[in-house]
Amino acid sequence: MRIVDAHHHLWDRDLHPYPWLAKPVRSPAIGDTTPLCRNYLLADFRADAAGLELVKSVHLQAEIAPELAVLETRWLQAIADAPGSGGFPHGIVAFADLAGPDVDKVLEAHGAFANMRGIRQILNRHSDPALNAASADYLNDAAWQRGYARLAKHGYAFDLQLYWPQMAAAADLAARHPDIPVILNHTGMPRERDPDGIEGWRQGLRQLARCPNVSAKISGLGMVDHHWTEDSIRPFVLDTIDIFGPDRCLFASNFPVDRLYSDYATVWRAYDGITKDFSADERAALFHDNAVRVYRL
Repeated sequence: MRIVDAHHHLWDRDLHPYPWLAKPVRSPAIGDTTPLCRNYLLADFRADAAGLELVKSVHLQAEIAPELAVLETRWLQAIADAPGSGGFPHGIVAFADLAGPDVDKVLEAHGAFANMRGIRQILNRHSDPALNAASADYLNDAAWQRGYARLAKHGYAFDLQLYWPQMAAAADLAARHPDIPVILNHTGMPRERDPDGIEGWRQGLRQLARCPNVSAKISGLGMVDHHWTEDSIRPFVLDTIDIFGPDRCLFASNFPVDRLYSDYATVWRAYDGITKDFSADERAALFHDNAVRVYRL
């Protein structure tokens, strides 16, 4: 199976500051970050993927110090352009503060790099403050919404990371801007596993799926199920595909973050096992073709 990994990270702590990796912590969201507090370079990523037919990848902004967001894009483009890189990463999703006063300047600066494809600004807000990953409710912030609208001018997609109670507002935003492709991150992060939480997550996915410009990236399930198995993630993978359809879902690893919970091959073997009864065309779409189309690879 030819694979496009539609969501991974690289970082070099010797070159750049990443505040969340400055020292190990026990994060309520992802667990003990000690194994992450070291460099993770292209050679490490390719070593993790050894034995699989990984043909392309998309790099998601790794929460570098925000004022260095364009520097991160420049660094990644240099990696992709280097001899022997194989072009990895083939797509770059960068950071920009869409509520910032210089948003157009930042978006334009990112556009100087050939592999630039979109923006991610993490939006996660939760009733438990320990699970908040955004400093404000950006989806209901007028300045942020104006910045979001600027993505269309630059031809960028938006990678959407949030929790299910925020999905109705995100669906409204996506519907108002049908010319901005949206890629839901990490399977919609189904953290609450009680019946109300699971049904709320499903309903949120249905609201997003009504917008034809929204796709769903199936990834990151280890962050909400640290001891996951193929059987434990199966209903979340299959529900997402059922709601969005196999033509609007794409698989990804979320490495090295999900390296906290399994090795790389185990993630892809799970996707393989869960979709073994799908048609060859559907599997090719999920593992490769949809990512190539959505991220213009």
